[in-house]
This record gives sequence, structure tokens and C-alpha cells, in this order.
Amino acid sequence: MGLLLPLLLALLSCLIGGLYLLGVFRQHRPGEPPLDKGLIPWLGHVLEFRKNTLKFIERMKQNHGDVFTVQLGGCYITFLQDPLSFGAFVKESREKLDFRPFAKQLVRRVFGYVAEGDDHNALVVSSNKHLKGDGLKVLTQAMMDNLQNLMAHEIGSAADQSSWKEDGLFMYSYNILFRAGYLSLYGNASPKSEESEEKAKEKDRAESEALFKEFRKYDQLFPDLAYGVLSPRERVKKQRLMDLFWNTLSVQKMKMKNDISGWIWDMHQYREENGMKDSMISRYMFVLLWASQGNTGPASFWLLLFLMKHPEAMKAAKEEIDKVLKESGQEVRRGGPSINLTFEMLKETPILDSALEETLRLCVAPVLTRAVLQDMTLKMADGREYIIRKGDRLAMFPYSAVHTDPEIHPDPHSFKYDRFLNPDGSKKTDFYKNGQKVKFYTMPWGSGVSMCPGRYFASNEMKQFVFLVLAYFEIELKNPEEKIPEFDFSRWGFGSMQPNREVQFRYRPTF
Repeated sequence: MGLLLPLLLALLSCLIGGLYLLGVFRQHRPGEPPLDKGLIPWLGHVLEFRKNTLKFIERMKQNHGDVFTVQLGGCYITFLQDPLSFGAFVKESREKLDFRPFAKQLVRRVFGYVAEGDDHNALVVSSNKHLKGDGLKVLTQAMMDNLQNLMAHEIGSAADQSSWKEDGLFMYSYNILFRAGYLSLYGNASPKSEESEEKAKEKDRAESEALFKEFRKYDQLFPDLAYGVLSPRERVKKQRLMDLFWNTLSVQKMKMKNDISGWIWDMHQYREENGMKDSMISRYMFVLLWASQGNTGPASFWLLLFLMKHPEAMKAAKEEIDKVLKESGQEVRRGGPSINLTFEMLKETPILDSALEETLRLCVAPVLTRAVLQDMTLKMADGREYIIRKGDRLAMFPYSAVHTDPEIHPDPHSFKYDRFLNPDGSKKTDFYKNGQKVKFYTMPWGSGVSMCPGRYFASNEMKQFVFLVLAYFEIELKNPEEKIPEFDFSRWGFGSMQPNREVQFRYRPTF
């Protein structure tokens, strides 16, 4: 009996500790947002959240209002869904809200990269240098050269240039943008080592094509990988793909390339100078590859699809492209020089800019998340205040709160290519809710300190690709009456949405 009582007490203590970790004892406190833990201990609502994030958040908002706390896989996350109060999230100090703990956990799980020191600050410094201003000009020209290599080769290899060629629009867009972006950032084959410039270009085309096929396999694993729910077979596949990318993007192979971007080179040098092992640097190169190339292809697919579905938008975009080419003294003609779409020319496309922003509004849906580092008070625009606990997370889902709010964006599920244009053709930035101007009227690139540092390059990439497609080709849908595909709901929260099926289209040179 003397041993039984301590044993029972130990078991009881373990049971209570386990129940505590499962969140059974968490109770709503006065001043906190409404709490909805769900019916399943620890898991909470994570299964419904994963199945359809949009539908789940809209149901929670209907039940609890525009601020609520839910349990998702052992985490308590407070969602802020009032767009007029987003400044409280965006502008709060890092001492209280920080995205880095969550980001470090995610890149370790998904890419095998273990961050050291202030990785994010180094990324911001290098991005400001190479992905803006003069650095962006250099990278934009590199992107143009690589797009020309991929697209001009395709035009020149056509046996009968007057005949239509059919393809899947999603894979066509994703393939070309990924490959051109990869070559622009990570460098090209050396003409010296390949014996000629043409052989070097041929090697770039072949190697980037093979790499895209492997990247696409990894991209399809990404949602389950991010949630940590891969099957045993998928884990084996994931490891094979990770090994392949770590090898392809290794320091040794990178140093054999020409024209490596200053952005990638700076990221490599910073880690090398701070004593990081080459194997870990290779993993970070994989992080940058996915971050830079995982969303632009899918977004460009949607833009081209919307243009083909809306003849008035296509007509306006083509007229703008023709005008820009004419003003630069260029034209598309058989046997003529390739288009040189410069950095300056990309500034003269307000219609394409608006159509792109409208596409991102409709098809980019990140969940923006911060770790709560100390107890804090969330102050709403209407005067309400909520206490948020240390150790929780604070999140926003702008797609639901802003992008598809009918008061901010009337007829929010329709594509309107000129939604972000004023009548005089200037950029429209005035949007309202409840009579108040909305500062954050679209948020496809994130917000605040976690805003995508490569957003200007990404925008230029997509505009260059769409510009060249519309300049070089006639394009049309194979089945124009077919409905636009629905989203693949597993991609909610990760950036650009992908379609749940392919869309067939056909194209031929305009000359």
C-alpha cells in the first residue's frame, strides 16, 4: 500500500499534465476574444481548417464575430478579420508579435533548413540591394534574356508556324516562369565550358526542364508536408527530392555557373562568412528557390485565363502592349529581332498592372501569422480591446476579410481588369468600408516586416511573361464555354491558389 499511493499520484499527475497539454483545461477569461476549442482534444478544429480554410474561417466569423480564438493542432490562434483594424497587427512591435519563430519552424520542417543568427535581417538587406532599384533592373534584364531563350526557341522550333499548338495553360505558365526565374537567379551554363553560346543555352533549357519536373513533384507534396502529415511513401519521395535539390543547388555546383544573381550570391556569402556548413547553405538555396518561384507561375496562369475569358480585358491589354512596343520602336515580325522588354517599359503598363493586381486579389490567399511573445492588448479600430495571451498566435486571412469583401470590392468574385484604375488611367488606391478608407485593400504579398521582399521582381516576372505571350502569340481556350476551374482547397494559406484541374488552350505565333 505504501508504494501504491505514490504510483497512483504519479499516474494522476501524468494524466492531468497530458490533459493540460491537450488544452482540456483552457478556459475563456474576461476580456479575451471568443474561444472555440472544438470537440477533439489538442486537434481542435485542425481537420476542418485543413479541409477548407476559407469556409472554416467564414463559419467562425459568423458564429463569433471578426475576432476569435480557435484551437488548431495544439496551438491557440486568434484570427483578426476586421480590415479596419489590420494596422494593430501590421504595426505591432517585434517584442510582442514576431513571425520569425513560426517561419523558422516551417522552413525546418519543409526544407530541412535550420536558421542561424538573424537570417531575416540579412535577407532584407540583400533584397533591398538586389530586388529594388538598380539591382532590380539587372535582374529584370536577366529574366528577359532567359524568357527569350525559352520562348524564342519554342517559336523557332515550330515546324509550321501558322498551325495551332495545344497545351495545358497551368503547366505551360508554371513551366516557363519557373525555368526562366531559376536561371535568372541561380545562373546559366558557361559558354566556355559548353564550347559555344548556343550549346550553353541548350543546356540551360534541358536542365531547367528536368528541374521543373522534380520541383512540381515537391510542390504537390507541399501542403501535407507543411502540416506534417505525409504518408510513409510520401516521406520517402520527399527525402529523395530534397536530396536532389540540395545537390543541384549546392555551393560547388553553383560556383560553376555564370551570371549568378547578386541576391543569391549575397545570401551564400553571408552564410559562408558566418561559418555555416556548405550542406546547410544548399538547403537555404532550396528555401529561396521555392519562395521565389512557387507562386508566380500559378498566378500567371490565372491572369492569362482571366484575360481569355474576358475579351474586353484582352483587347485592352493587347492595345497597351502594342502601344508600348511602338513607342519603343519595336515590332514583332518573322525573322526580326527578339523583343527587348526593358525595366522602363514595364513602368508604362497601367492596364496590365491593374489586371495583375486584380488577379492577385482573386487568387492569392496567404494566412499571415505572428507568434505572441508577451501578453498584449489588441486594440480595434472601433474602440474594442482584447487580451491576447503569450504563447498563442495572432493571424489574419486577408482573402476573406479584404479581398472578397463586397463593400471594399463590389462584385468581389468577378474579374474586373480595371478595378485598380481611376478614370484618368492612374492607379486607384481609395477603397472604403463603413465610410472609412481601407489602408490594406489587398494583401497578396503579406504585411509589415514579413512582406515578401521579392515582390517587385515577382511582379516584373509575371508582367514580362504575360507581355511576351500576348506579343508573340495568338492564344485562345480550346473549350471557351467551359467554366473556370475551382481552387485546389489544400492550397489555402500558402500563397497563390492552384486549379483543381488543367485548362487546355492553344497558341500560334502572331507573325
